[in-house]
Amino acid sequence: MGSERLYWLGFNLVAGIGPVRVRRLLEICGTLEAAWIAPMSALKQAELDSRAIANLRQIRQTVDLESEMARLDRLGVALIAWDDEDYPALLSALRVIDQAPPLLYLRGTLAASDEWAVAVVGTRNVSAYGRQVTYQIAGSLAAAGLTVVSGLAHGVDTEAHTAALDKGGRTIAVLPCGIDEVYPPENRQLATRIVENGALVSVFPPGTAAESKNFAPRNQVISGLARGVVVTEAGEKSGAMITANCALEQSREVFAVPGNITAHGSGGTNRLIQDGATPALSAQDILETFSSDRIVGYVEARQSLPALSDDEKTIYDALGADSFHADEIARQCDLPVSRVASALTLLELKGMIRQVNHMTYARL
Repeated sequence: MGSERLYWLGFNLVAGIGPVRVRRLLEICGTLEAAWIAPMSALKQAELDSRAIANLRQIRQTVDLESEMARLDRLGVALIAWDDEDYPALLSALRVIDQAPPLLYLRGTLAASDEWAVAVVGTRNVSAYGRQVTYQIAGSLAAAGLTVVSGLAHGVDTEAHTAALDKGGRTIAVLPCGIDEVYPPENRQLATRIVENGALVSVFPPGTAAESKNFAPRNQVISGLARGVVVTEAGEKSGAMITANCALEQSREVFAVPGNITAHGSGGTNRLIQDGATPALSAQDILETFSSDRIVGYVEARQSLPALSDDEKTIYDALGADSFHADEIARQCDLPVSRVASALTLLELKGMIRQVNHMTYARL
């Protein structure tokens, strides 16, 4: 794009100029470089209102675009615009409904394989059940070769990213703030892992705080980057439900994990299923929708279990689909607590179980 990239950056700094107006500016002016210096008549022809024009004038007068670009380079931030070859194809397809952000800020890398991505989202106030199913499903999707997309929030998002990374897969986190920030701050270490094995993505200029108004556009990008959205645990009024609605608008698949009908955190997922979402009882329910090749990879991963001692096999079989405290496992298996603790540690190291709460374990 050459110098044209400066003007994609410039217009992204102007409040009130989004996908619709960028598209119109390109239609009227041909390039954003020409639009940057266009006369008032052309700006009005592009249907910019007085506030957007005033904001554009202010940015033109106060921002040195080359200095801003140099600052992004120092931060290790890349820009990807509509006209770039590496702009995500799934997002690009949304230009017809004006839901493709004109510019993405990126730390990390996007890969061709990210075209096979699934978003895994849900509540911040996740239960032990929600943690377990999120980790199992996101980890299995990553092991099967799909990229896991989420929003880096506490709860389900954190579990989804962590599971993908733990399984050696790729994951993309879409931020509700500038790319120079990590929100929530507690996830800085996780964000570093994601940059090394995927990408952090934002549509907001650096310095943008994580304000409530930013979450809906962020959720729209989460679903836009994915072929489908999986809601593992969510109340009826939550950001995950907004993401599911975005997915429907974008003609994406929507999956929901059923939960306890008396649990507040399962109200949203159960409602989605009632409204026609595909129930997801395992990763295979999702994989079957997208690619038989990935189902083969998933099944092979499940069948390639490491060798187990007698104690480990007994405990692994006892866990089944539920999670249990170590004391309960010892009672069920009629084994001393010391042997159970040792076997649980080895099973965890072998990647077959996970501690979902203090001394409470579940299968992966």
